Amino acid sequence: MKCVHRIADNELVLLQNGTVFFPQLCADIQAAQHSIYLETYIFAADETGQRVAAALQCAAARGVAVRLLLDGFGSAELSEHYVQQLRSQGIQVQWFRREISPFTWQRSRKRRLLRLHRKMAVIDGEVAFIGGINIIDDIPQHSDFTAPRLDYAVRLQGTLAAEIHLAMRHLWGVVSWASIRRRGKEIRQFILHEEAAVFTPEIALLLRDNLRHRRDIERAYLKAILGAQREIIIANPYFLPGSVFRRALKHAARRGVRVVLLLQGKVEYRLQHYATHALYDQLLAAGVEIYEYQASYLHAKVAVVDEQWSTVGSSNIDPFSLLLAREANLVIQHQDFARELRESLLSAIAVDALRIGTEYCDRPNYFARLIARLCYGFVRILIGVLRLRRQGT
Repeated sequence: MKCVHRIADNELVLLQNGTVFFPQLCADIQAAQHSIYLETYIFAADETGQRVAAALQCAAARGVAVRLLLDGFGSAELSEHYVQQLRSQGIQVQWFRREISPFTWQRSRKRRLLRLHRKMAVIDGEVAFIGGINIIDDIPQHSDFTAPRLDYAVRLQGTLAAEIHLAMRHLWGVVSWASIRRRGKEIRQFILHEEAAVFTPEIALLLRDNLRHRRDIERAYLKAILGAQREIIIANPYFLPGSVFRRALKHAARRGVRVVLLLQGKVEYRLQHYATHALYDQLLAAGVEIYEYQASYLHAKVAVVDEQWSTVGSSNIDPFSLLLAREANLVIQHQDFARELRESLLSAIAVDALRIGTEYCDRPNYFARLIARLCYGFVRILIGVLRLRRQGT
């Protein structure tokens, strides 16, 4: 039975993995009366994608306005034929920066590396979803895994759903105007409204953009870490924080706070995976506990601090999320919600994770460390190039 948390005029339900998320999402789509907005980084034409697409098609057939916004890189494998089928069924589909040219550095193409990485949906402006779950099969295809990716989303009803609806409408408008190469007062209004974050003392919607809110999600993490008294638990698959973030974690551990990191144990993207290993020595030396998830891929981007503060969203703690992507996280100050998320993470750690202990430092594999340092160095060079390019825009 799902636990409903009532927080600041909102009802929140924590959803773990697609096995819970997709049935709930499809049920709410099937109940839609007026409008559906769905944003996702990956929309796959697999069994899960077909299931969600069928629900969207049924909604469009009964007159619901259905708008689907896909990232041009994350959903690049989706064929044009499939997209045209969606459109023929009454679903409005738009691409966020479909032109992909990672090795073309001309000024006019600099913004092509900026991605839409957030995963959100809103139905009738009343029910919203936000988290890290893409529209893709829960168990990775062409793998030996029997367990699903570990991931989370939040379903919410209340005042914040209306704000999410407004933010999604405005980004849809921005992409619509950009697609016909129009500039003017309207598009500036879209951007200025869409970049605003929504706060109450108990819950905040943070929308990272590439304008005035580039560091909002990172700053929320840092504030929670610096104020931690007892425990910090962070689950993140691509963990490459900057020096300020790393220092905050190490200082917390040294002042007696239990700091727990649940990281990717299976190699999904080699560069990020091995680059993260270059940070293990300094984190372990400071007393940070590191666990690697083994049951499947880890995809969760969540954290809990002192059983009171928590966040669920799409943002990795790496330069690609923190420098390039549009992200969306909820930050929640609520003990019962934080405890539910904490218990889920501790269960995953106890059952499906391997602790990286002092033997990592005592018996080093020099070749593995060389690979890790080379990957980390490459990432740092890439970050430097991207920062220079951003300064030139």
